Amino acid sequence: MDHPKNAEEYISVINEMFEKIPFNNVLGLKVESLGPGNVKTVFEMRDELVGNYKRRILHGGVISSALDVTGGLSAVMSIQEKMQEESIDARIERSFKISTLDLRVDFLRPGFGKRFVVTAHPLRTGNRIAVIRIELHNDQDELIAVGTGSFFFAK
Repeated sequence: MDHPKNAEEYISVINEMFEKIPFNNVLGLKVESLGPGNVKTVFEMRDELVGNYKRRILHGGVISSALDVTGGLSAVMSIQEKMQEESIDARIERSFKISTLDLRVDFLRPGFGKRFVVTAHPLRTGNRIAVIRIELHNDQDELIAVGTGSFFFAK
């Protein structure tokens, strides 16, 4: 069985990996909370993320990317629950072998806001595929977009 120290170590390493991915830094994504059942990332509005300069709203690609990245992180956290009997090293190695199979995004309203919160939780996690539900809210707690992603883990 997994010891709390190992779970804490795993979460710490995953968070460190997330911070080292250059594209996450381009988006300005930061991990706010990280657990097997729920992941939350945040980012601030910046000029580089604007898709409509007249209306000053988020670019749709930024929204899709934030949903994809946060969904992938949720998948990584959910698969570790199935791997509790394996070593931390094996679990971390598997985390590097994730890819997005499918991402559906529904844009519900324009991306107005100063700060955005992306939450994700697993709908189902198998041995190789995790299906994740993702939401993006603005700083007024308005739901901007939702997504469902399927993520694949190579062995």
